[in-house]
Amino acid sequence: MTTSTRGAKAPAVLVLEDGRIFRGRAYGAVGETFGEAVFSTGMTGYQETLTDPSYHRQVVVMTAPHVGNTGMNEEDRESHQIWVAGYVVRDPARVPSNWRSTRTLDDELADQGVVGISGIDTRALTRHLRERGAMRVGIFSGEAVASDDAMLAKVREAAPMKGASLYEEVATTEAYVVPAQGPGGEALPIGSAKFTVAAIDLGIKGMTPYRMAERGIEVHVLPATATLDDIYAVNPTGVFFSNGPGDPETAEHPVELMRGVLERSTPLFGICFGNQILGRALGFGTYKLKYGHRGINQPVQDRTTGKVEVTAHNHGFAVDAPLDKVSDTPYGRAEVSHVCLNDDVVEGLRLLDRPAFSVQYHPEAAAGPHDAAYLFDRFAALMNNSLMEGQRA
Repeated sequence: MTTSTRGAKAPAVLVLEDGRIFRGRAYGAVGETFGEAVFSTGMTGYQETLTDPSYHRQVVVMTAPHVGNTGMNEEDRESHQIWVAGYVVRDPARVPSNWRSTRTLDDELADQGVVGISGIDTRALTRHLRERGAMRVGIFSGEAVASDDAMLAKVREAAPMKGASLYEEVATTEAYVVPAQGPGGEALPIGSAKFTVAAIDLGIKGMTPYRMAERGIEVHVLPATATLDDIYAVNPTGVFFSNGPGDPETAEHPVELMRGVLERSTPLFGICFGNQILGRALGFGTYKLKYGHRGINQPVQDRTTGKVEVTAHNHGFAVDAPLDKVSDTPYGRAEVSHVCLNDDVVEGLRLLDRPAFSVQYHPEAAAGPHDAAYLFDRFAALMNNSLMEGQRA
C-alpha cells in the first residue's frame, strides 16, 4: 500500500468519498492509503495524536496550520508505533526546533510507512467535514496518483468506520504490569501497592497506567480477549476499561466482561471506548457523531460539581443516554455525569448504587490540558472506600 520513499516533491492528491478533491505534495511515505477523514483541533501534541491507538484507520487532518516544528522524541509516544492511517497538514516544518527532538516528523512518517499530504487548504477541508460529516478518504502520491474517477472508486471501496471492529487489532496480546510509584517516583515492588487495577487494553495510551502509577496504583494491563477469571486472578481493587478505536456496537466481549465486573460491584472506571462499553453494559445505545470530537480544547461540564473543564477528546461515537433524568438499569440507577458544552453530547456516566463511572474524554491528557486529572483521584477514592467497607464487613 505504501513505500518508504520520502516524498518531499512528489505530487499528492486527497480524495473524499463525496468527490471533493484536494491537491498538494506528499508528506511522509509515498503511496496510497485509505481511512476515515477526521480533524483534530489541537495546536500541540501531534506526537501523542499520531501514536494514540484510538486513531487506527483514521486519516487525521490537522487544523493547526504549522505542524512538525518540535520534531519527534522518544518520551512522548503513547504506544510503540504511529496508528493513524494518513496525515494531512497545511504547512510542514522544514527544520524541527526542540531540545528533545531526535528526528523530523516527515522522517518518522516515512519510516513507518504513513502516507500523508501537505500544502492543501486544511481550513477548507475541515469546514467541508463539519458540513458534510466525517467520511472515507484516500491519499494518493507518487505513482499511486491516477485519474480522479479511478481514485474515487478506490475510496468508495474502502470499509466505513461504522460497524468496524478494531480494538483487538491495537490491543496488547500479552499481559504486563506497570508498577506503582512511591513518594519519590521510584517503582514499588510488585504486590506491595495499596491498590491493584486490572486494566483491559482496548487501545490503551501509555500515559494512562502511568497516571495511575503516580497515585500509588499497580496496574496489570490485560489483553482485550481477557476473561473474567483473568481479571480476578490479579486480585484487583478496581477494574479499568481503556480507550480504543472502532464502533462500540461491535464490542460484544468487552460489554459482557464489564457486566461481569458490575455484577461483583468491583470499583470500575472507563475512558472513551470504555465509556461507550459502560453505556452498552447498562442498556443504553450508541451512535456515530457527524464529525466527532478531536483535540485538546473541548469544554465539558462535570454535573456533579458544576465545574467546567477544558478537555482532550478523540471520539467519533457517543452514548445515547437521557440528560434530564436518572435512568434505571440492571445494575441500579445511572445518570449522565459529564456533558459537552458545545453540543450536549454525553461525556460521562456514573452509577448511583454501585462503584462505577466513566468519561468519554481523556483525563490522562499527556499533551494537556490537565483539568480532568482529578478523575484518577476519584477512582482511587472509590477503591479506598471499597477497601474500607470490606474491612468493616
